[in-house]
Amino acid sequence: MATTDDGSRTTFLREVKSAVTPHASLLVLGVLGLMTAFITSYAGAFHQPRPTDVPFGVVAPPPAAGQVVRQLDRPPGSPLDPRALRSARVARQRLADRTIDGALIVDPRGTTDRLLVASGGGASLSQAVELVVGAAEKARGRTVRTVDVAPADRGDSRSLSSFYLVVGWCVGGYLCAAILAISAGARPSNGHRAVIRLAALALYAIAAGLAGAIVVGPVLGALPGTFAGLWGLGALVVFAVGATTLACQALLGIIGIGLAILLIVILGNPSAGGAYPYPLLPPFWRTIGPALPPGAGTWTARSLAYFDGAATTAPLLVLAAWAIGGTVLTLLLSVFRKQDRRASRPPEDGRPPA
Repeated sequence: MATTDDGSRTTFLREVKSAVTPHASLLVLGVLGLMTAFITSYAGAFHQPRPTDVPFGVVAPPPAAGQVVRQLDRPPGSPLDPRALRSARVARQRLADRTIDGALIVDPRGTTDRLLVASGGGASLSQAVELVVGAAEKARGRTVRTVDVAPADRGDSRSLSSFYLVVGWCVGGYLCAAILAISAGARPSNGHRAVIRLAALALYAIAAGLAGAIVVGPVLGALPGTFAGLWGLGALVVFAVGATTLACQALLGIIGIGLAILLIVILGNPSAGGAYPYPLLPPFWRTIGPALPPGAGTWTARSLAYFDGAATTAPLLVLAAWAIGGTVLTLLLSVFRKQDRRASRPPEDGRPPA
């Protein structure tokens, strides 16, 4: 039996209620839910990667092209989505603009064909394509020679630097927003405070984008590509994630941090196509990945590094949508909250409002 400060006795149950409040209990249960979701998401996305409908080109003489396409489309599970292309030049162009992830160039005068891959877009995907095509070529009594037309840089041997860079930017974005909010209450008290927080977030995003680009570029040499492009991408990723976090906090208070973690970390990171590009992920993660900031950022970073910025319009629009949507929602919620407070405040003369 414990005693209180005034000397009276209290029960163990009361001590527990005093030490762990109902509000804290709810938060702990929320953390437990996030942890379970984290394990489920990552294990579900990564436990059994296999290629499914990988966009793939076939260059062969007209009589043989259709036959090769059918043979490559035959394996169980549909690992490839083959289509005939006119020439090796077209195949290389499709790889460069990220329309396909591999191409087989059939040699009609020999028994050795060329397999074109682009490991800069994901080493695990290139390796999976090699295994599938190698098995198909062996069944046809032919051999294959792999040519990497967009190889990952020496400092980025597994083509993962872009993913880790974007993950770092995302972490910085939601942590900065969380600090700005909890420093004076999770919900912005008025429109002016919301504008100030968004402006501070914008300045932070510019600095964070610059820091990330410096680390992976001049410092580590981990990622090739345009320095200015990576800097701009980093600023956009950080601001998009931070603005989204501020909007979640304006909507739900401190619980909004959990919602932001759910969107960015639990759903966004495993579906980003980092360790395993989209064609290797299960359908759910492959579908949501391009629509979330980590996936859009990772795709764009790889395009800037290895594909001269090809196929970046859609992911940049996704990031812009998160940035604009988070900004607008933060401002609207802060204004509405201020109006609600004014409406609920009694008039100075004591009479009810008209």
